[in-house]
Formats: sequence, structure tokens, C-alpha cells
Amino acid sequence: MIVKAIVFDLDGTLYQEDRLGEEVNQSAIHYVADLKGLSPLEAESLLEATRAGDGAGGTLSRTVVELGGTLQEMHRRFAADCHPERLLKPDHRVRELLQLLSTRCQLHLYTNNNRDLSSRIMKQIGVIDLLDRVFTIEDYWIPKPDRRIIEDILAKIGCRPQETLFVGDRYRVDLAVPESMGCRIFEMKTTEELLTLADLVH
Repeated sequence: MIVKAIVFDLDGTLYQEDRLGEEVNQSAIHYVADLKGLSPLEAESLLEATRAGDGAGGTLSRTVVELGGTLQEMHRRFAADCHPERLLKPDHRVRELLQLLSTRCQLHLYTNNNRDLSSRIMKQIGVIDLLDRVFTIEDYWIPKPDRRIIEDILAKIGCRPQETLFVGDRYRVDLAVPESMGCRIFEMKTTEELLTLADLVH
């Protein structure tokens, strides 16, 4: 079966920058601190302990909601507190990979991030014009992983599971649910591993 569509994760997949991840983490810590009346250090410990007990992959989104926050407020803070413009730069190899893949497949994005921050990241890394559809947390307000969202994405892009490849850096968060539904998956940890997707075309 030919792959007709590729659905990429964003953070840690199309770019890798620990400093931006730390800005996101600090924003969540300060939100939990405000929610619970804790110091940032206490909030960080609470976040880590709650995350460790989450069997669904320990995403920040699920953890903050479990602690009484809302996704809407958390992502409002992320958009204000995080600065991809200062931290990210384009990797021409990633852009060239997407340009190559787009000659054979639809290219889509599915991220737990919000629309504002995702757009700024994609613009900064130079890929925003190469993606056919972008699905963010704001389309559903349900964090990954969630089977219903994968079903909806497949319906919207008009592809069967076996025609669709999901690409991400976290198996439990990005890939386990699509795989269980019959989608193809590609787990990567480095940009160099991501670049081997060119083999799909060659």
C-alpha cells in the first residue's frame, strides 16, 4: 500500500531545541504555582510527580488539567511566555526533506501545541508553507493521545489508516494510537533519523 499522507508531530520532530522546551516547561510550572499557591520549586515537584503517574505518556497538557488547570489558560500562557523567534533557526535539510516528500504525499501536522505558537515555530523553522493541513490543540481541546482525533484527522485528509504515516519522537504520545488503528508509524529521536524519510521517495 502506497503512503498517501504523512502526519508530522511538531515539537521534537520537525525541530529540536531544548531551550524552547524549557520555556514551555517553566510556563507550566508557574501556572501550577499560581493555581495551587505554591512556590515554583514546589510546583515543579508536583508537576513531575503527577506526570510520572500518567500512563498515557505524561504530557504537560494532561498533567496540568489533572492538577485543576485548563488547556485554554495554559496555552494562553505558552503563547505569551515562549519565544521561538529567539531560539530557532531554519534547518535547510528539513525544508528540503518536506519539499521532496510533498512531491509524493500530502503533508500534515498534528500537535499538542496551540495555533499561535505552532505558527510562529513553523515560520521560524521555514516549513509553514509546506504543510497542507495543521491540526493543533485548539481544533479539539483534547490532548494527545486520543483515538477519536486520529479518526477525525483521517476523515478530514481523506486517507485510510494504511495509507497514512504518522511521524513523531514520542511513541506513547504520538504513535501508539495511530499504530493500533492500522496506520504506519515512524519514530525518530534526531533530525538525522528524520532525514531518512527521504528513502520513501528514493
